[in-house]
Amino acid sequence: MEPLRGLTVVSLEQAIAAPYATRRLADLGARVIKVERPGTGDFARAYDSRVNGLSSHFVWANRSKESLTLDIKDPRGLDVLLRLLAGADVFVQNLAPGSAARAGLGFEALQSLNPRLIVCDISGYGDAGPYATKKAYDLMVQSEAGLLSVTGTPDEMAKAGIPVADIAAGSHAHSAILAALIERGRTGRGSRLDVSMLEATVEWMGFPLYYAYDGAEPPPRAGAAHATIHPYGPFVAADGKVVMMCVQNEREWAAFCDRFLGRPDLANHPDYARNADRNANREPLGRIVSARFAELTAAEAIDLLEAVPVANAHVNTPEDVWHHPQLASRDRWHQVATPAGPVPALAPPGPITDVPRMDPVPALGEHTRTILAEVGLDGADIDRLIEEGVA
Repeated sequence: MEPLRGLTVVSLEQAIAAPYATRRLADLGARVIKVERPGTGDFARAYDSRVNGLSSHFVWANRSKESLTLDIKDPRGLDVLLRLLAGADVFVQNLAPGSAARAGLGFEALQSLNPRLIVCDISGYGDAGPYATKKAYDLMVQSEAGLLSVTGTPDEMAKAGIPVADIAAGSHAHSAILAALIERGRTGRGSRLDVSMLEATVEWMGFPLYYAYDGAEPPPRAGAAHATIHPYGPFVAADGKVVMMCVQNEREWAAFCDRFLGRPDLANHPDYARNADRNANREPLGRIVSARFAELTAAEAIDLLEAVPVANAHVNTPEDVWHHPQLASRDRWHQVATPAGPVPALAPPGPITDVPRMDPVPALGEHTRTILAEVGLDGADIDRLIEEGVA
């Protein structure tokens, strides 16, 4: 299923937010031309070298794209970019605040060039307001969005272990672009999208924000446990392994008391009958639940929890996830070519297809000559731009 086949996306992108958005468009069949700095490229290429010498971040967010190197500060490089945008469907950029507009790549200028072009600007804080020019990276936005106030332990805050602010912005940009394409189908005109990492992350903070509405006490940092639902979180089994489990409602609570704890009397105990009661008395209840887990191995506990049934999970490492039986049984891993050889990659969630689009991760500038020829440059001009570091 490649509904975006035939559409061209041009992206001045770096790091994660914009590359993740455009990779998802590529997954759906769009042609994505990634514009990079000559010589160095997207700085995410140098974040690490964990994938056969390549960056883990870059391999994850950049498959199925074409890499074009251009110095857009040089008028000749900018001219090439504008030629591409004249025939493109979508332009995505997440350069430093104001950089695209100063280069003549703002929405109004591009609308005159190509009225059907959808322009998606991704930034840390949006294009206006007191934070508009403030530098923004994932941890900074997690902090500003309040995420760090609800992650970690009571004694120490902790950032999320993945770049959630970048992923939130990329996900919202992806869905907004799809909506803009539908709108263009009705009106024939492109539109501008302004996606901020802060707003995308605050949207994901909906539950804690409303929980603390109108000055109410915010949810406490609860480590791997749930801040407001109990029992919900990690418990240590007799063999030292950790099992995650949760009880979501009173029906599950009654079954859990009877079939797992062997204490049906607790189901209607006034201290534990409702979730609010269990949350208020989580320390004594936690001791009861922990004592039962200490009588069982992790495997025995999971079998009993399945029989109740209540939700449970292993606490997996990344290595465990590569070999997860559920992903293997559904054939979710496919091979993606990279400049350093093939690597496994997860098929895009959602579309049901035997052969998802999983095209190569590009080498820096791999498609430069081809694309420059497409916009009308001859061989001598192309050689000159490359020799002079413009492409």
